[in-house]
Amino acid sequence: MKNREKKPTARMLLGKRGEDVACWFLESMGHRIVARNYRTGHLEIDIISTDGNGVHFVEVKSRMAPIAAAPEENVTPLKQRKIEQAALKFLHGKKAGLESKFPDVHFDVAAIVFNKGKEDVEWFPDAFVPMYY
Repeated sequence: MKNREKKPTARMLLGKRGEDVACWFLESMGHRIVARNYRTGHLEIDIISTDGNGVHFVEVKSRMAPIAAAPEENVTPLKQRKIEQAALKFLHGKKAGLESKFPDVHFDVAAIVFNKGKEDVEWFPDAFVPMYY
């Protein structure tokens, strides 16, 4: 059987588009993008960036208007724990050294809503505090 790549779904395309917008937004605020879609096992972080305040682990939630609930509400406690676990693996893995160079670690959420050709970006810095702090 041939190895076939999956055709991207509308949801996947919307997510990538939201991540592109979030990266642009972060860069406009002075962040440097370190990684996108960082994966370790079954864990993933959408965006990892740095700025003068430390390293940021960013969860991006994208939706098309009209929306029933705010995108950021979908970053559940379970999702937060998974992001925390992935962040620990990132900091202690082959990217070691970031935790000493950037002692402050932030867990942020970017909520992107696409509406009639425009995108509305809401930024939630320090949206949650990890359990291990």
